[in-house]
Amino acid sequence: MARMSADERRELLVEAAIRVMTRDGVAKATTRSIVAEADMQLGMFHYCFRSKQELLEQVIEAITGHSLERAGTLLQQRTTVRDTLRAAMQMYWDHVLANPDEHQLTYELTQYALREPGFEGLARKQYEFYLETLVDLLDSSAKELDAEFTIPTAVLARYLITIIDGLTLNWIVLRDDKIPEAVLDEAADHIGSLSRPAKRSA
Repeated sequence: MARMSADERRELLVEAAIRVMTRDGVAKATTRSIVAEADMQLGMFHYCFRSKQELLEQVIEAITGHSLERAGTLLQQRTTVRDTLRAAMQMYWDHVLANPDEHQLTYELTQYALREPGFEGLARKQYEFYLETLVDLLDSSAKELDAEFTIPTAVLARYLITIIDGLTLNWIVLRDDKIPEAVLDEAADHIGSLSRPAKRSA
């Protein structure tokens, strides 16, 4: 393999881990199988990661990044909070439809972390990361559009992740393509109705 930085190797190992876990399941994704998928030597894994738990944390961040990597560009393309959030949700949903196995993996990661001794904190970090991502999106959209929400964005983020998380799992099981879009419309309408023009200080 050509000479590359530790960050580049780490990114390749994370993507290899996603492929292996999607194909074989989290429990069967050994460090050996991951480095083999990345075409690296086993020592490279320990050079790039302190533990398998650290790798799994970065896998979760990477999957979330895959579905929200263009979210920032939406802030310059929409004129209302409702439309910005709906576009962001559509971007996420398009990724679900295109990569269902990757999203199924996120649920498997959660259950694996909750059941595997020593990995319990990973599930907490997983959902904390989701919430931080959504809080940032809500705060950024409000700031960009000179708006504010009538309830704390921490509450709205939990509400939104509950809808999106449940909707994603529901679709993975049922594969019903008609209803999810309507659910996303309703969620965007509701959250949009909880925004208003920002109060200007005197």
